[in-house]
Amino acid sequence: MDETRSAGVGALLWLAVATFSMGIDGYVLAGLLPQIADDFEVTEAAAGQLMTVFAFTGAVAGPLLGALTGRWERKATIIGSLAVFVVGNLIVALAPSYAWAMTGRVISALGGGLLNAVIAAYVIAKARPERRGRALSLVMGGWLAATALGVPIGLVVGQQDWRVPLFMVVGAGTAALVGIILRVPRLHLPPLKLRESLRPLTQGNILFALLIPAGLMCASYFCFTYATLIFVPRVGDGFGMIAVMFGYGIVSLAGNIISGHLTDRISPTRVITLIIGSLIVAALLGAAGLLLPGVLGATAAVLWFVACAFFNGGSGVPLQARLGAMAPESAAFVLALNGSAMSMGSALGSALGGLALTVGVAADRLPLLSAGIVALTLVLHLISVRSVARADARDVSPLGASV
Repeated sequence: MDETRSAGVGALLWLAVATFSMGIDGYVLAGLLPQIADDFEVTEAAAGQLMTVFAFTGAVAGPLLGALTGRWERKATIIGSLAVFVVGNLIVALAPSYAWAMTGRVISALGGGLLNAVIAAYVIAKARPERRGRALSLVMGGWLAATALGVPIGLVVGQQDWRVPLFMVVGAGTAALVGIILRVPRLHLPPLKLRESLRPLTQGNILFALLIPAGLMCASYFCFTYATLIFVPRVGDGFGMIAVMFGYGIVSLAGNIISGHLTDRISPTRVITLIIGSLIVAALLGAAGLLLPGVLGATAAVLWFVACAFFNGGSGVPLQARLGAMAPESAAFVLALNGSAMSMGSALGSALGGLALTVGVAADRLPLLSAGIVALTLVLHLISVRSVARADARDVSPLGASV
């Protein structure tokens, strides 16, 4: 297979199927904790640790594995990490005990933690520069499509047997594995020693830039984790809530597609700035709208949630494009760090939101506090942009030649 040609739409679609399987796996079990707890005869809190161990393992192992596999051929790395992810989920689906399920979650996290980063790095390296944003949005669209379609379907079929959604993950992952083997071009990048792969850890601009995805995820999960507290009193906990979550996924997918096109037309940095500014406005207007009574308050809540879905869904492409461009030779490692930063930000946001509720903050006030987190993220982003610009200026001589 010709390594010099760019990855076509067919190849990207199979990579999107892989991210689709990861998207289902990342969210569906959270809605099935009672069934899991009953099956394994553990508490729901213990069942929830299957989610925690997956997130923690992926966050820690992703960057390490990204550095250790930096010298591997990229297609082989994708295939290997996807195979590990599928095997881990198969273990969970067939697990006869809680211990086996926990083991499967660790194994699947080892594969998934590397897989997402290496797929993004592959797309950045293989896609033509003028189409890089659209290529990233297509592949990331698999994850968001899982949020919009796969997870709701998985939750419905999982009510009778929580293992069924995991077999869905295994099926989608296996299909992606076959498609990637047959359709995705190979890609050899210049081999790097481990020390060179880890070099981004010594680059302050890259480490500082990772605060941006962490901040955005913190602000998002500050509210998203407790969205039911905002919506159930207004739309009910039945079809209304399902419709709201379904709409969130669909709009996130739309935001992802549009941001991919924008990233190709203007710089990723400008797209990120636009998204962060829009999220601040959405949070402030949402907080004000939630003060309205009855139908007006419900409408304001939906509009706020839809706006957050659109801009949060659109943030992934420019963030990955910017970080990948900052360290193209270590893209898999940097993008794995990006995944870890997002996981840590999500965990911090959930914790801070819970703390706010514990000390007596009303759920309807969470969007206002999240606006403060996004505002701080905007400040950090602007500092990061200026710092990178200064570093680039120092690396260029007065005559325009690199020194």
